[in-house]
Amino acid sequence: MIFLLYKGIIIRIERGGIMIDSHAHLFADEFVNNLDEVVSRAKEAGVNKIMAVGFSKETNEKALELAKKYPHYFYLTAGIHPSEASSNYELDLNSLEDFLQKHQVYALGECGLDYHYGLETKEYQLALFEKQIILSIKYNLPLIIHSRDAINDTYELLKRYPEAYGVMHCYSGSKEMAEKFLKLGYYIGLGGPVTFKNARVPKEVATMVPLDKLVIETDSPYLAPVPHRGQTNESSYIKYVLAEIAGLRQMDSLVLERQLDANTIKLFRLED
Repeated sequence: MIFLLYKGIIIRIERGGIMIDSHAHLFADEFVNNLDEVVSRAKEAGVNKIMAVGFSKETNEKALELAKKYPHYFYLTAGIHPSEASSNYELDLNSLEDFLQKHQVYALGECGLDYHYGLETKEYQLALFEKQIILSIKYNLPLIIHSRDAINDTYELLKRYPEAYGVMHCYSGSKEMAEKFLKLGYYIGLGGPVTFKNARVPKEVATMVPLDKLVIETDSPYLAPVPHRGQTNESSYIKYVLAEIAGLRQMDSLVLERQLDANTIKLFRLED
């Protein structure tokens, strides 16, 4: 078992599950010089599977390299992030589909909509996202969906494609919108922000999502949880997200971990 000092309290996390980080970018520049150490710390923390999430032509290839270097530990996903949207999106989509045909991919994404820095590429983002939804249906892959300051457009687009399924990655919307995505059949992914002191909405969402529709993630190297907020995030820190949600839901951490494991394995169809 693991003893975790969290918010001044020693929490016992009994081993018995397999703790999965459902969203990480451990191919990022932050890990170039210490990847083996980061992976070792993740394993020591009880993390036994990590989704290596690509989001561009370059990072899809880097995620593939991770999956090859650590087989049955990193699981490959591939997509095109909305920040990559441009007038050349059709070429990017052709490249993505070629990648999907050549490699074992467990999800399509990270993809979605992001209006945070302006709406200059909105037209291309919408087209790029919709085409990836269609690809996910064609290849029967779950979507890993990024939505930032674009929650309504994200919902309206997904609603058009009831055959699609997947997860709302690092969900930051309201609990009312979460209910809408849940009705469409999507999972809700929560990460470091749920541990932040004033994160009222993520904490509300963590308590209202049905247990069989919840997954947890780090989004490494971003959004490190308390007590590492502001630092480079890594997969070993998933234990803090687990502890926070177990506390919010007043659940035994092992019971919660086993349910989250089962959810992630089912969503991405991971081999045991």
